[in-house]
Amino acid sequence: MNKSLQLALCDTQGQLFELSAKRGYNSEVFIKTFMTSQVSADMDKDFHHVQWAGKEYILSRIEDENKDKLSTVGDIYDKETLYWIGYIYRYWNIYTGESSKKIYKQAPAETMQVVYLMYHTMSPEMAIDRLKESV
Repeated sequence: MNKSLQLALCDTQGQLFELSAKRGYNSEVFIKTFMTSQVSADMDKDFHHVQWAGKEYILSRIEDENKDKLSTVGDIYDKETLYWIGYIYRYWNIYTGESSKKIYKQAPAETMQVVYLMYHTMSPEMAIDRLKESV
């Protein structure tokens, strides 16, 4: 997959995470649910139709497949943080080839929220390398 298509996937996932806030989902719960879902596993593949379906469709799949896990109770991260987390997680998958589940185990939502202020101005590669070093 060429670089511009990969970056478009990162952008879509960033927008998806932002959309979760608009829907009022608890950010930590939503992120964990997404990163450990079949939808995220499908996005990890070299090609899967869900990658090009758009953030609304992806969110509807998450909602359909994980109704019992999602919650509107609890903290919602700000939009910029959510976008960055979603973007970095997808970039991480492209950069290292690691699965979303494996990435989430190394850097859960709480970690990503804490490091956002320090890492969001770094290149994605540098932020990911730093996160991997701290595991």
